[in-house]
Amino acid sequence: MALIVLVAAILAGNAWFLNWVHVMSGVLWTGIDLFMGFVIGPIIRSVSIPVRKEIIIRLTPVTLFLMPVLSVLTSTAGWFLAVQLGLTQLPWPEFGWIAAALVLVTLMTIQGLGYLLPTSVRVCLELRKPAPDGPKISRMMSRFYYVVASQGVMQIAIIVVMAKLATGV
Repeated sequence: MALIVLVAAILAGNAWFLNWVHVMSGVLWTGIDLFMGFVIGPIIRSVSIPVRKEIIIRLTPVTLFLMPVLSVLTSTAGWFLAVQLGLTQLPWPEFGWIAAALVLVTLMTIQGLGYLLPTSVRVCLELRKPAPDGPKISRMMSRFYYVVASQGVMQIAIIVVMAKLATGV
């Protein structure tokens, strides 16, 4: 359904509608990501292994679908909005803000699809085994949290970029 809304916003050529899709999907993506990384993550690390296992087994399939969809919606709507508003035609150095947004989105996409998603799948599959390898999961998750934290920092950075582009200041 979300992809249908995105396509409708692009085809309608309505800047307000496209901006709404971009902002709402970005708010959801960033909000959920930061909530997961800075609230749910520490809680999961503090509960017993059986409880942690149950939470992760139930949470992972939802996030494996939700987070890539939100990131695709946000990035795609943002690109089409920038084109529609003429922001991709700005001269340098103003175009540097667009370039910064593209670099941040590219890095977040590479991390998300290249590391976070596969690691989440590996951890979930390991937890479903009758005898999960705890040290292996611990090693995967210790690196995972650093990548999630870096995603949070980049998402805050891109909000700064978006605020600059939205206000022109």
